[in-house]
Amino acid sequence: MNRNRLADETSPYLLQHSTNPVDWYPWGTEALDKARVENKPIFLSIGYSACHWCHVMEHESFENVDIATIMNRHFVNIKVDREERPDLDDFFMTFVQLTTVGGGWPMSVFLTPAGKPFFGGTYFPPEDAYGSRGFPFILKAIAQTWEQQQQQVLDSSASLLSDLQTNLAGTGPGGTLRPEILDEAMQQMLDRFDPVDGGFGGAPKFPPSYSLSLLMKQYSRSRNPLLLKAITHTLDKMAYGGIYDHLGGGFHRYSVDAQWLVPHFEKMLYDNALLAVTYLEAFQLTGKWLYRKVATETLDYVLRDMHDSAGGFCSSEDADSEGIEGKFYVWTPEEVISALGGQDGKLFCDYYDVTNAGNFEGNLSILHLRVDHATFAQSYKLTPEQLETKLESLRAQLLELRGKRIRPHKDDKVLTEWNGLMLSAFAKGYQITSDIRYLDAARACAQFLETTMLTEDGLLRVYRHGHAKQHGFLADYAFTANGLIDLYEASFDIHWLKLANRLADEMIAKFLDTGSGDFFITLANQPDLPVRLKDSYDGAVPSGNSVAAMALLRLSVLLDRKDFHELAANTMSSLAGSANKVPIAYMNLLNAFDFWHYPPIEIAIVGNRDDPNAQALFQTAYTTYVPNKVIAFLDPDDPKTIEIQKLIPLLRNRTPVNARATVYVCKDFACKLPVTEGAELARQLMDIHY
Repeated sequence: MNRNRLADETSPYLLQHSTNPVDWYPWGTEALDKARVENKPIFLSIGYSACHWCHVMEHESFENVDIATIMNRHFVNIKVDREERPDLDDFFMTFVQLTTVGGGWPMSVFLTPAGKPFFGGTYFPPEDAYGSRGFPFILKAIAQTWEQQQQQVLDSSASLLSDLQTNLAGTGPGGTLRPEILDEAMQQMLDRFDPVDGGFGGAPKFPPSYSLSLLMKQYSRSRNPLLLKAITHTLDKMAYGGIYDHLGGGFHRYSVDAQWLVPHFEKMLYDNALLAVTYLEAFQLTGKWLYRKVATETLDYVLRDMHDSAGGFCSSEDADSEGIEGKFYVWTPEEVISALGGQDGKLFCDYYDVTNAGNFEGNLSILHLRVDHATFAQSYKLTPEQLETKLESLRAQLLELRGKRIRPHKDDKVLTEWNGLMLSAFAKGYQITSDIRYLDAARACAQFLETTMLTEDGLLRVYRHGHAKQHGFLADYAFTANGLIDLYEASFDIHWLKLANRLADEMIAKFLDTGSGDFFITLANQPDLPVRLKDSYDGAVPSGNSVAAMALLRLSVLLDRKDFHELAANTMSSLAGSANKVPIAYMNLLNAFDFWHYPPIEIAIVGNRDDPNAQALFQTAYTTYVPNKVIAFLDPDDPKTIEIQKLIPLLRNRTPVNARATVYVCKDFACKLPVTEGAELARQLMDIHY
């Protein structure tokens, strides 16, 4: 089998294209030099492993010998994994969005030999269809235009590049984030809330995560019942819907319908990290057991199916298996009853709506709940607890059976940025559930990031099969620093807090725009893009700027780093002009602003770590829903006491009362009396928050 230059890459997405008849190059000097020397335009294709339409275009066009012949004759063809190079993806996606009606993946862009874009789009069919000209027609038309009107193409690309640079060079006008923006964002979300099916806006529906976190903060202060309804109804409907994997845990990427029933079946690590945290926070806020169940099942899915032996976590699982989207996840009544028996099989099919007609292609059924758990239990004359015990056993049997199917392809590269998110999720999972497996997973992930991904020159971004590469971007630093803070608060090992502090300092040195106050996402000496990029709005993943601001604010409180507080404020001010106009596009930035606007609650615990009383204080501090809190701990018998108190000023002059573990709660330069009981701590936290 012939293999192209992608065979030497480590990205699973690029390797998937290594046997195409297209003469693919990875992005780099070899391809760019070839284009310049031969004066050939470049065809740039950007996608990712879990992208369904990327696979479709590969099968239809890139595996087609006739189409590949046209590509090889007229173009230098470059393939990019957007998850490895988010900077290239951002740059060229902005071009596509500015020059067409929208964007998405696969992204298809034509460049001059100098790498300047002049025409772009997304998926192109192999022949005229869907209102689009076929890919061969487009290839031939662009090749002919280049041969006959080269100067016009160069002039056009220069003009387009100028517009693109203007669009990307800054984050818009600065200003001041007004306190009212939090209420405005809340109202915009409520205006978009779907009271029937939950979520915000219509189909397709993407699972909100950090947006719900902000709404929970707002509800905890306002007790607005409309907010609580928007939060809980959305979380319930997602947990009941087909977007959630009821057998294996974890969420699919998004729902194609408004009911959360039919998903695009790919699973992304970042979605599951973010949503695990959201459901954990909702469990803290409401005490609803469903939210704890969904969170722990999601974390268990990642531990079971996405763990890399080096300690990190893999990026994604495809939507397709055996070339069919969703095949791994869907069922027929016959399959269920054959596996579980008649009585149990019928109960399972009734509960999860598995029918002969089905709710998906081919009369197959996506598991989902038509009615809530308690109502269904009543219809079977069971208590909710009895029903859950029964279903837990049945799900385990079907999960084992499903494991014998051909699994979707897993993109097993490990990304520093997304592992920072997962580090946070496991640390918080331990705090709220006390499941030591989650703390162990968080520690192993942090150790992997420190020993494998952190070098003398800074963080690397990508790891696969023993090989780490690619300089880190802003998000790699910000997400890892934030995750390490969460790990410190779960373990109280100051090593992780010191490492977070180091990464924050490196992030500032490498990415800060000293003129505007916010952060670039790329390094200053990066040669292959004509402009240093910034991210501003929060998308499927929070922006690097918003997470950087949050990490700096948290460290400013724990370490008394006033410079960090000022830098975070400057970052938010730089983005204020845009955020004030469209608050819902900056929801995670507003999470940081909420932390800045409402003074955080400082919880300092001192005592013997193994003292049951100390454990009770930890548990109360962890599980009580109070937004914007920081937690620190000191064991006076720790030989590192002086070092710890030097690093964390809020632990200075704190001593146990009557030789018992004691907690000191402070906010806005005022402290409560020290207490030694968990119930007293809970009362103080409620009093000081509300």
